[in-house]
Parts: sequence; structure tokens; C-alpha cells
Amino acid sequence: MSFFSNVLGTIGQTPLIYLKTVSEEVGTQVFAKVEAFNPGHSAKDRIAKYMIELAEQEGRLKPGGTVIEASSGNTGYSLAMVASLKGYKTVITVPSKISKEKLNLLKAMGAMVVICPKEAAADDPESYYSRAVTLSKEIPNSCYLDQNFHPANTEAHYRTTGPEIWGQMGGRMTHFLCASGTGGTISGTSRFLKEMDPKIRIIGIDAYGSVLKKYHETNEFDKDEIYSNTLEGVGKSIIPGNTDFDVIDQYIKVGDRESALMARQLAREEGLLVGYSSGAVAAGLYKIMDAFDPDDRVVLLFSDHGSRYLSKIFDDEWMRNQGFIDSVDDEGSPSSRPEVIDENPSIRQRVLASFRELVSSTNILS
Repeated sequence: MSFFSNVLGTIGQTPLIYLKTVSEEVGTQVFAKVEAFNPGHSAKDRIAKYMIELAEQEGRLKPGGTVIEASSGNTGYSLAMVASLKGYKTVITVPSKISKEKLNLLKAMGAMVVICPKEAAADDPESYYSRAVTLSKEIPNSCYLDQNFHPANTEAHYRTTGPEIWGQMGGRMTHFLCASGTGGTISGTSRFLKEMDPKIRIIGIDAYGSVLKKYHETNEFDKDEIYSNTLEGVGKSIIPGNTDFDVIDQYIKVGDRESALMARQLAREEGLLVGYSSGAVAAGLYKIMDAFDPDDRVVLLFSDHGSRYLSKIFDDEWMRNQGFIDSVDDEGSPSSRPEVIDENPSIRQRVLASFRELVSSTNILS
């Protein structure tokens, strides 16, 4: 008889999947580490279990306590999942751009959710960062885990994600592309990979409206870089302590639209329903496709599942309202479409051609 004592035993050991269509288009071997196979459907399961158990060991989290975190949704859900098994309450502060699915998932797992304005600067008392800190001071017997700055976030991926990828690739890879948000996933995984082979090139995916790329290149925190976007889990308006810029070789910025289109394309071409940030990583890959050799072995980290974005990037009406796809006339033909920007010619040509078919469907999941 073989079984797990609870769902936490199923965290990790997610599959590495060869992306056939992407590989053919990019001209090299491309693989995806698909974190949606975790029980909480995201890479954040890894850090939730690790950070909560470390807080218990350190005495920061006591029986009957409350776990508090600022999250764009995935970490919050994973924390609520772990906390529910251990008898803790969970309070999650989130930005208002959070998808409806993520919000409902948090509530389903028993978390108290505090929605904060997405436009609020990090130091604004109403931002989801500041609200988490304030609540941790107001709620007795609570523990603010602080995924942006507590090193346990990075350590969890150094101990698990990095070794898994290295083993699955048989110790042969040339590039690793990962969304950069709190920095824990990219930094912990990349630190391990660089220790195994310093020649592996680490590419961080950043969002327009985020400060990370410029900070990496100039060591300057430029507030003028910050503006609101729709991407979740990519980019930051702060410099997270968990981002180890020394292990990241290059940052690529991607836009909301191209990331959404790419996530939808991955579903159609690769059979993978992955999230918004995964689309961003794939879009970043196409932006630098000319840099790859045919013998390269590239790994992308797809951090969560697309079911968390059914009301956003996988909803035609939302996509049209954002201007990401065009309206469709009575005969089902796409109307004039806005020009694609911030993409190299190869991906622009491919996306525009393929989406003539895509926008004519009323529902891509049908």
C-alpha cells in the first residue's frame, strides 16, 4: 500500500516537458518545468511549506497562530493550504488586479483576504505590502512571512527546484528563463544551477512598469519606471531582498498583451494551460530567439496553472476590453487590429497570423 499522509507530500518533483512547437519555431531545444503539477497548482507550494515549517522551528509561528503575507495570489493560496493542515489561520493582502479565480481560491481555502489598490506605491499605507506589515502588528499571535525579503523563499528553490531541473536535464543545459517577482524562484534555482555549471545563462523576465531590469543594469531604483500593468507575478515596484542580481545574467522586459497572447498560444500549440507569467516567460524566449544555437538546451519555468486566469487572459471579452484582441464583427471576421509593439519581427509575424484564427473563436477552451 502506497499513499501520502497528506497533500504536502505531493509538493515538488514536477515534470519537465519538451515543447515541440516552440522548439521548432525558436530553432533550439526548449523544455518547460511545469509547476502547475504541484497540488496548489503553482511553484509557491514549495516556499509555503518551507517557510511555515521554518517559522515553526524558529518559534515565530506558534499553535493557533495566524499566517500573514502580501501576495498576488499564488503564495497566499499555497500558504492557506499548508496552514489549514497545521491548524493556523491565514490573512492575505492582495493587489486589486488579482484575478477572480485567485480571489475565490483564497476564500475557498479559508483565508481572510484584504484587497488593496494596485496603484498604491509600496510605501503607501494602503499598499498590499504595507497592509500586511500593519496587520502583523495588530493581530495577536501572528507571523508575517515576508516572501519578498525572507531568505527562506530563495532557499526553498535552491534545495528543491534547482536540483530537480539539473537532474531532469541530465546535467546538460545552457539557459534558464524565469519570471522575476519576489526573486525567490529565479534566485534560488539559478544559484544551484550556476554552482553546477557557471556557464548556464540566466535570463530574468521582467514586466513593463517594473523597476527590476533597470536596477540590474544600473543599480538605480527609478520610480519613473513604475506604472500599473495587468501581469501577475512578474516584476516589482520594490527591490526584493530575495532577488540575487548577481546570478542573473540578463533581464528581458515583456508586455501585458504579448504575454497574454503567448499563454493562449501555448494552450493551443503545446496543450499546456499555463498562467499569465508563463506566457511572459515564453514571450521573453521569442524576443531573444536569435541568440540561441541549435544545440542549446533551454529550460523555461512555468510557475502556475491557467485555470487561475479564466476570467482574464483566457476570456475573450476581457482580452477585447484590454485591447489585446480585436472585436469580431457579425460575420465572425476580426476587425482592424492594433499594431503589436515590443516584439521582434519573427514573433510579431507568427502571433498576428495565428490570432486571425484565434479571435474568430468565441471561446478558446471550447
